[in-house]
Amino acid sequence: MDQNLLTRDRIIVRTSMIGVITNVFLAVFKAGVGILSHSIAVILDAVNNLSDALSSVITIVGTKLAGKNPDKKHPLGHGRIEYLSAMIVSAIVLYAGITSLVESVKKIIHPQKAEYTTISLVILAVAIIVKLILGNYVKTQGKAADSVALIASGSDATFDAVISASVLASAIIFLLTGISLEAYVGVLISLIIIKAGVEMMRETVDDILGHRADAETSRKIKQILTEEPAVHGAYDLILNNYGPNRNYASVHLELPDTMTVREVDELTHRMEAKVYRETGVILTGIGVYSYNTGDDEAAAIRNSIQQLVLAHDWALQFHGFYIDTEKKAMHFDVVMSFDIASQEGLEIIQKEAQALYPDYTIRITPDVDITD
Repeated sequence: MDQNLLTRDRIIVRTSMIGVITNVFLAVFKAGVGILSHSIAVILDAVNNLSDALSSVITIVGTKLAGKNPDKKHPLGHGRIEYLSAMIVSAIVLYAGITSLVESVKKIIHPQKAEYTTISLVILAVAIIVKLILGNYVKTQGKAADSVALIASGSDATFDAVISASVLASAIIFLLTGISLEAYVGVLISLIIIKAGVEMMRETVDDILGHRADAETSRKIKQILTEEPAVHGAYDLILNNYGPNRNYASVHLELPDTMTVREVDELTHRMEAKVYRETGVILTGIGVYSYNTGDDEAAAIRNSIQQLVLAHDWALQFHGFYIDTEKKAMHFDVVMSFDIASQEGLEIIQKEAQALYPDYTIRITPDVDITD
């Protein structure tokens, strides 16, 4: 396995283990305080800590399984298991939130008087400080490992500290005024937990379905490719993700029609090595568009077709143009936005281009707006 991936996995596992131990201790202390003081809010806060600990355990298991070497059945590795483990975590969080909400509503209907002691309040205060420290640590390690899961866990821990602070505040209000807000704070905590679970699930589903490639990464790859003098443009970049830091890509390069196969071969190998070295993305395929050189008539037709295409707001990009003036044939690609059906856009441009050049056979390929 790549050394960087090994280091990343170690950071995730070590940080998650610290999270498990810390959350279990907090859950035990809070549960004790909640039971002794008959506080549903404190008990639910303890449940929240327990779900955080379980989430960390699943993160560790998912990271270990995702780190398995590729095999014949899974030649691109097991990295996407991390997304499945994240889905399980979000389901646990969602379940904990719904269960907590039900118990809180029961306490509103059948209230029970809370009884706090100085020790219980001190424990809650210490728990808040511990959660703040844990949140900052986990978030920092998540950024170091480039782990979205750890960064989210760190943010969640910081937010948990705010929740615990609200529980402490309700306890102090009860001691000072005799007004019990326990069950209502419990409802608030439950709704916050449910919201977090839904957001986690939505983000994980996006990862599993596949979402738009990171704009900075796609721009960086295209910049690297177009720095080569012979490359007139880089288009149709597709990034496929097979788990954190496991990215594969394909792209089309626009090259002079005078290049030999040997020259193209040397260039593509050089580009593959450079892209991987500077971005960590593996170029699995490089297609080629040829562009006309030394032909004034071809250049003039290209410019007129480009103006025709880009006059439409939904036509985002024009590329891959090549024309054979002797055979009266031309072809080009058009990237269309999601504001128009590709077939509809294709028919419009085909009709307009054919009207402009009726003697030509025109082939247009519609492309999808995949990357920036």
